[in-house]
Amino acid sequence: MKREGGKAGQRVSVAGAILAGGGATRFGGKPKGLEQVGGERILDRLVTVLTSALGQPPLLVANAPDAGDWRPDLRTVSDVRPGLGSLGGIYTAVAEAPAPVVCVAWDMPFVSESLIRALAIGLDQHDAMVPQSSGRRGVEPLCAAYGPGCRDAIAHSLTAGDLRAIGFHERVRVGILTLAQVRALADPDFVFFNVNTADDLARADQLWRQHASSP
Repeated sequence: MKREGGKAGQRVSVAGAILAGGGATRFGGKPKGLEQVGGERILDRLVTVLTSALGQPPLLVANAPDAGDWRPDLRTVSDVRPGLGSLGGIYTAVAEAPAPVVCVAWDMPFVSESLIRALAIGLDQHDAMVPQSSGRRGVEPLCAAYGPGCRDAIAHSLTAGDLRAIGFHERVRVGILTLAQVRALADPDFVFFNVNTADDLARADQLWRQHASSP
C-alpha cells in the first residue's frame, strides 16, 4: 500500500509482517499458524489478506528452523534480538520490513483487509497506530502499524528489559483506532479472535462457518 509521506508528498510504501514468534509447539508440536481454519492454513489466510490490502507480500518473522519452508515465496527472517517475546518480533518487523509496517500475529485468522488499510493510513500522522479492543490490554499491539520512529523506542525498551508490547508507547506518537472505528470495519470479537489452544481452533472453525453463512 502507498501512503502520503516523506518529502514533497512522496508516496511511501507500507509493508506487512506476519509474526510467528518462536517454535509455537502447541497442537502436538505443529506451529499453530499452520493449522487450518475453514480448510485453509491461518498463515495462508494472512498472506492473502496482507498482500491484497498492502499490495505486496508480507515479511514472515519466525524463529523455527524450518520456517523458510512454510511459505518459500515469502522473505523469512528470525528475530534480530532473540528471546525477547512479542516485542522482539515487532522490533524485527520494523527493522527488517523495512518500516513502516503493519504487523499481525499469525494466530489471528480473521484479520480483515479494511482493518489493515485503516492501520496503515494511520501512520500518516503517527509513529504507531493501534486498534482498541475489549482484550486485557485494551488495545491489540499484535495487530497494529509501526513507523520508523518506533525502532529506537522499542530498542530502548528491549535493552531496559521492558518486554511489554505497549511499553514503548510513551516515547512515540501513538494513534488509536477506536473501538467504534473498528466496529465500522468489522466485528471486533471476530477480527481479533486468536487461536491459542485446540479449543480455540475448534471455535475458530465454528466462527468461520457462521461468518461464511451470514449475509
